[in-house]
Amino acid sequence: MDEKIKIFLCEDDENLGMLLREYLQTKDFAVDLFPDGERGFNAFPDKKYDFCILDVMMPKKDGFALAQDIRKIDSEIPIIFLTAKNMKDDVLEGFKVGADDYLTKPFNMQELMFRIEAILRRINGKKTKDISFYQIGNYAFDTQKQTLTIGSTVSRLTTKESELLSYLCANMNEILDREVAVNTIWKPHHDFYQFAARSMDVYITKLRKLLKDDPRVEIMNIHGKGYKLIAPVENKN
Repeated sequence: MDEKIKIFLCEDDENLGMLLREYLQTKDFAVDLFPDGERGFNAFPDKKYDFCILDVMMPKKDGFALAQDIRKIDSEIPIIFLTAKNMKDDVLEGFKVGADDYLTKPFNMQELMFRIEAILRRINGKKTKDISFYQIGNYAFDTQKQTLTIGSTVSRLTTKESELLSYLCANMNEILDREVAVNTIWKPHHDFYQFAARSMDVYITKLRKLLKDDPRVEIMNIHGKGYKLIAPVENKN
């Protein structure tokens, strides 16, 4: 059995911290939660962690100071900052001390999960269970080769098409939040969000055309929420 990825979570909001821990545990991560930066740092050397999620505004030792101390022990561990402020200086400070990403509160749990997965993929995911192949009804989707195959017909996908279809597949028969998908795949600056959202709609239309040869497969619009890829559940080997 593969060892679980160990997440070091430091969040002083008790309710949010517990919610995050429970959510990440349901996603098969091992999570240790600490209520402030000082207690977190004292415990950090006791275990070999794979990932850090740090609140910025914490008592005793804030997230930036904690990240700097952590980097002295482990210069490679990925770090996501959680911040209640969307100030440019905070974002720059976060990246200066070695952040891999940041999320502004309030945030969507699904978006946090996507960002964690993206970072783990980027660092070659020593312990990730990257899915390189999905069965979508009669279609075979190879995420590495970016191909969608049905029978003898092979369609080559663009990178954006492949990324979007991967997220839909990861949430097959469940709702993929529209805002989460836009922010995760397109990463638009605030002023360009609407442009990115319209661009995603175009890609959804393209994917529907590519998937039209199996009537059991459908990408549904869920009004006010996002999209849902409907497909029969296949047995996974």
